[in-house]
Amino acid sequence: MLFARRHPSVHNVKEAARHGISQEQVYSTVRLSKRLSDNVNALHQIFSTSVDVVFYPFTLFDNRAAYLVYIEGFVDSKHIASDILRPLTRSRVTKLQYPSRKASLHELVHSYTTVPESQFAFNLGDVLKHITEQNVVLLVDGEVEAAALSAVSRRERAIEEPSTEAVIRGPKEAFNENIGTGIGLIRRRLPTPSFKMENLTIGTYTKTRVTLCYIEGIADPAILQEARNRLGRIQIDGVLDSGYLQELIEDNPYSPFPQIQETERPDVVVASLLEGKFALLVDGSPFALVAPINLWSSLQAAEDYYGRYMIVAFLRFLRYLFLNFALILPSLYVAVTTFHQEMLPTKLLFSVAAAREATPLPAVMEALIMELSFEALREAGIRLPKSIGSAISIVGALVIGQAAVAAGIASAPMVIIVAITGIASFVIPRYNFAVTIRMLRFPLIILSGVLGLFGLVAGLIAIALHVCSLRSFGQPFMAPVAPMNKSGLLDTFIRAPWWVLKKRPEETAKANRTRITDSTRPNRRLPDPNQT
Repeated sequence: MLFARRHPSVHNVKEAARHGISQEQVYSTVRLSKRLSDNVNALHQIFSTSVDVVFYPFTLFDNRAAYLVYIEGFVDSKHIASDILRPLTRSRVTKLQYPSRKASLHELVHSYTTVPESQFAFNLGDVLKHITEQNVVLLVDGEVEAAALSAVSRRERAIEEPSTEAVIRGPKEAFNENIGTGIGLIRRRLPTPSFKMENLTIGTYTKTRVTLCYIEGIADPAILQEARNRLGRIQIDGVLDSGYLQELIEDNPYSPFPQIQETERPDVVVASLLEGKFALLVDGSPFALVAPINLWSSLQAAEDYYGRYMIVAFLRFLRYLFLNFALILPSLYVAVTTFHQEMLPTKLLFSVAAAREATPLPAVMEALIMELSFEALREAGIRLPKSIGSAISIVGALVIGQAAVAAGIASAPMVIIVAITGIASFVIPRYNFAVTIRMLRFPLIILSGVLGLFGLVAGLIAIALHVCSLRSFGQPFMAPVAPMNKSGLLDTFIRAPWWVLKKRPEETAKANRTRITDSTRPNRRLPDPNQT
């Protein structure tokens, strides 16, 4: 009896799709046949227009017909030849090494092949799954099951320095697109059985592998369960980058503030795991996701924990100062020059007035035009090739700024304000948070141009209220400032010495908060060598 007649559902995939039944569900009900030709014909029918699927026929040492089915480019042909074909098709001269009876499929795989991993499938759906997951499927005549053998070709980008989170002191490794490499970089830093990983597959067509990483005994089980629930609810055609998941599992996706941190640094992921957070690695993406986070972690760089605490305290003060510049400096200039000239010293007022005398536009329009031009130059510098991108952005800013002043379109003080604001936005270590600050700058400029300082203060209050209402996987986004946690403040505006940071953050590590014991504190009293 033919395979198609015994299994009519193979020919009814389109009809099943009309009733909301997926191909995977249909194929999972089709069991494999003992006849090799039936199984191969079914696969030929499914992959009839897939030129990259290879059907390789050969004969086993016991004269049975067999097929290898795999996707070209996913597997290593050398491994197939040495680990699968050679031990299964040895010449008759060495026939005494093989049993006189016909070996079962399990015996063929476990006793003769030398592949590191193998699985078995009994239905057509599992066979298709193994083929598309970069395995080699072995079909043998007379067997009602197939073997999926691992022979993956490791083609990946080399481990390079981080491009978005550069540091002077600290590790110079970054994730690449291979999730296995990313897991290895984390495992090398966490050689403990408490480091746990859970695999998920998301994407109807892409079948993207997603790994949930955490440290058992430190991470809060309630937060982990919430992460599993949110990931389990995702039903999407494909996931091509971790940014897909970031938008789908955030507490408030309509907020401009990111509530999940993305990073390409393994050391940042490990440091977050040690604080009780969890991480998500996505196959095909060099950026890992870390949650829960707060507002202050967006202003912390990886290098803050590798330098001396006094230097770090100064650098953090610098970041907070220039964060305010990046957000409110253009708005403050517009409000003061438009409505509150009396706030300026007399000499400075005369200087600003003289510079703006030839400018035909109001200050608010002048600020919006200059800020939009600067943002366009910055975006152009990112999209252009690296060899010319930085040069064009710098030269373009100088030429446009000088030409705007010479033509009387913009005043010199406005060019200086825009330049300082642009420099201030580069001080923010997290790119996605810096983009948020740059975006919020425009509504503040408009409010300042319409209502003056009252509009600026109203905009800042609205931003503060919004930030205070945000949550990251249920945890307050403003913690440990709101609600107040004194121990958490030691690593917020400043970074206290390591021997003072005894406790992990209360929001993410409730069960195991001890990070450093009292004996770690250095002994400042050295023995006197003159004493006997």
